[in-house]
Amino acid sequence: MRTGVAELPLHYGTCPRWLFERMKKLSGAIAKAIILEHGTEELLKRLSDPYFFQAFACVVGFDWHSSGTTTTLCAALKEAGLDECGIAICGGKGSVARKAPEEIEKKAKNFGVDAEKLTYFSRISAKVDNTCIQDGFELYHHVFIFDEQGNWAVIQQGMNTQNKYARRYHWFSPKNLVLEPHSAVCCDIKTKTLNLVAKESKQAQKCMVDIAKEGEQKVKKLFMESSHWFDLRRYEKSLHAIEKAYEEQPKTFEELLAIRGLGAKALRALALIAKLIYGCELSWKDPVKYSFAHGGKDRVPYPVDKKLYDASIRTLEEAVELAKLGKREKLHAFKTLKRLRI
Repeated sequence: MRTGVAELPLHYGTCPRWLFERMKKLSGAIAKAIILEHGTEELLKRLSDPYFFQAFACVVGFDWHSSGTTTTLCAALKEAGLDECGIAICGGKGSVARKAPEEIEKKAKNFGVDAEKLTYFSRISAKVDNTCIQDGFELYHHVFIFDEQGNWAVIQQGMNTQNKYARRYHWFSPKNLVLEPHSAVCCDIKTKTLNLVAKESKQAQKCMVDIAKEGEQKVKKLFMESSHWFDLRRYEKSLHAIEKAYEEQPKTFEELLAIRGLGAKALRALALIAKLIYGCELSWKDPVKYSFAHGGKDRVPYPVDKKLYDASIRTLEEAVELAKLGKREKLHAFKTLKRLRI
């Protein structure tokens, strides 16, 4: 299963209460069916797949092509009562995203997993997508999901106010947090992107660490040697942040990235020095690929069929309850649906 990024146009407005209440029930029933059949790790993997996530949003009746797909489906799942199944969902949109650390700490304690480690993963994933992938999108939605075994997934979204698009970033427990953490990307449009976590930027990562460890004055000197390429005034404030790297002496790019206060512009300055003075390759490739069922709230591709929607909820909830009692035949029958062509 591949994970990655989806780009969606920014649509304004809110999800109607009648629809959101149904989304909570249906998304919860589907998630619980997956957990019963395949386990919590499989649910995390599927939510980390942008194709599955997009199809999931369509099945529960939200817009098929909207930035609200991300925020509303995540909010519905968060209220679907999955904690009892061993799935914790933390964070959300805007100010709710900033509550993710305290939510992770509370739920990790209930699950008996390492809260400090999971909080770190949450912070680094956000920093990678905000500073290492410089694509013109600023994060405004961050959801961190984990299970009782410590597996985790991230679904976060950024917006670009100029082109009026949103971009969704998916993660699933990558072994390396700073080298190809997104194994695939789905997208409608491409932007000029400095991708510091691409394989092509691996040599530059090491060089950036070495440069930062030399301190602010050395970096300024290197800037002056390339003054015909740089406007030093644009980077003056960012260079002060590099002094923190000199104090902490990071050994790896991940340690460099973890330094608080070291933002996108400081990383870009180090990357350009690595390229222009030391000849390290940088990736300017946008990490980029691309999904209906109960309709959409704006009547696209067709109006939501409420009767069909409620029938689907009842059928799935009944199947889940029967499966809990050991009667799994009805749940297994859903497997045959994928072979049908309607």
